Amino acid sequence: MTKLSVNINKIATLRNARGGNTPNLIQVAQDCERFGAQGITVHPRPDERHIRYADVYELKKVLNTEFNIEGNPLEQKFIDLVLAVKPAQVTLVPDDTAQLTSNHGWDTHKNQSYLAEIISVFKTNNIRTSIFVDADIKMIQGAAKTGTHRIELYTESYAKNFLANKKEAIKPFVEAAIEAHRLGLGLNAGHDLSLENVKFFKENVPHLLEVSIGHALVSDALYYGLENTIQMYKRQLKEN
Repeated sequence: MTKLSVNINKIATLRNARGGNTPNLIQVAQDCERFGAQGITVHPRPDERHIRYADVYELKKVLNTEFNIEGNPLEQKFIDLVLAVKPAQVTLVPDDTAQLTSNHGWDTHKNQSYLAEIISVFKTNNIRTSIFVDADIKMIQGAAKTGTHRIELYTESYAKNFLANKKEAIKPFVEAAIEAHRLGLGLNAGHDLSLENVKFFKENVPHLLEVSIGHALVSDALYYGLENTIQMYKRQLKEN
């Protein structure tokens, strides 16, 4: 079964909007685990506009499932955080401080030497590494040369084109998954996956180990409740 990692950034955004500690981020993360999530994802940014660096240290103390920290390793503060916390997985994302959200994968050829260098640091500390990439065969081949354990396919284009033509939308992701598997890379996916489109993605993209879902899942929880929503997503990810 493909694992569901719940990205709790939006919970932190809601908390920060009012100040104080409501909703309680740590409690929500523990509840997500209790309700069936197989991982928790956070993406701290330098301005701490949602997840704070202090949150990451507190989460490490209480989480029992896989902890995945996303971020741009060009920020030394991020590298120091990951090495101190030692999560199960670090996902390297090429965003900058001005971006509202992640919107592209790495150029794994242009940045190959740098990625290989930082990945070796994380691997030495027994942290599984994943690189955020577009569904582009050349970028996946470049990722394999960095020594990363996994890649995370950036799925916005799939989600954007799903309703218009889901068979065409999924094609590059199927091809990318096959090539990643051929190269010995584990496969994750994330960005704009939802109850509407994740089942078709799971059924058609082979070797999918994990999806990270935040915005859509938290939005759905406003209507269905958090426990029910997590179970709904898990049902979409079950093997047929």
